[in-house]
Formats: sequence, structure tokens, C-alpha cells
Amino acid sequence: MNFVSMDFETANGHRTSACSLALVLVRDSQIVDSFYTLINPQEYFSPRNIQIHHIRPDDVQDAPTFDQVWPHIQTLFDSSHLVAAHNASFDNSVLKNTLTNYGILAPKYLTIDTVKTSRKFYPQLPNHKLDTVSANLNIDLENHHNALADSIACAKILLKTEQDFGTEQLKKMVKLTS
Repeated sequence: MNFVSMDFETANGHRTSACSLALVLVRDSQIVDSFYTLINPQEYFSPRNIQIHHIRPDDVQDAPTFDQVWPHIQTLFDSSHLVAAHNASFDNSVLKNTLTNYGILAPKYLTIDTVKTSRKFYPQLPNHKLDTVSANLNIDLENHHNALADSIACAKILLKTEQDFGTEQLKKMVKLTS
């Protein structure tokens, strides 16, 4: 299976406030590369979000803005690429809204949500939060709410699900972004 796992952290409740991004590349069912960056959201940081991910305004002061990051990653987002995320509606929305905020047309790409796959294939779990699913599938998740750690865990969840249930079952859950 080939896909990219994506995770954003945001500075506040706005879907335009990406302050970090991680992408994990999977080729032939193996993690082969990763990308992580802090992002200057040019927005305020809410204390609640800082408490969750520990990224502060000072940390992103000299970080690139998202429109500076986009040219380096945009080739991963088209209808021939599958992008996985845990709670994909959130991460896909952050990508779309952040791009729109910079006047960049959001691409259409294939997406799969590991919250939805875990609900379907592992219904016995007490909940389907990233840390719960990871723990129940024996996937290490250190530094939860670090975008890279979360993106790696998401990739491993999808790979474990593929191993347990097969690629064909997962293909049924792939959608095209709107």
C-alpha cells in the first residue's frame, strides 16, 4: 500500500491556524520518509491549544508561513495520491482552509480516515482516539499531539489494518476530498 499520512496541530480553534505539520510517506507498506515543520500561522495561540501540543508563539516566530511550505509538498496532494489522517475531516479541513486563506486553490485528493477504519475494523475498542487505537494495536505513540508522532502512529494504524483485513477492504473506505 502507498499513501501519505498527515497530521496538523493548530494554534487555536480556527481551521486556518496550522502551527505544525507532519507528513509520513509509505511505499510498498513501509514507512520510507517523513517531513515535519513548524508553521507560523500569523494568528493568536489559545492557551488550550498550547496546553495540548506545547507549541508557543515564540516557537514559530521564525518558522515559514504555510504558503511558503506548500510548494515543497503540493505534489503529494492530487487525485493519484492517498492521504491518511486520524480524524481526516479535521486535517483535510485545516489544509483546505489554510490554503484558501492564502488564496491558493485547494486540490482534490484521495483520503482515508483511520478513525473510521478503526471503528469499522476494531469496533470492540473503548473509543477510537489515536492513543487508544495505538495502544490496542501495540503501536508506540510517544509524544502524543506532536504532529510527527501522531502521523507515524496513523500510518502504522493503517498498515496494521491492511495487514489484518486486506487492501481491498480499505479501498472501500477511500474518498475524494470535496
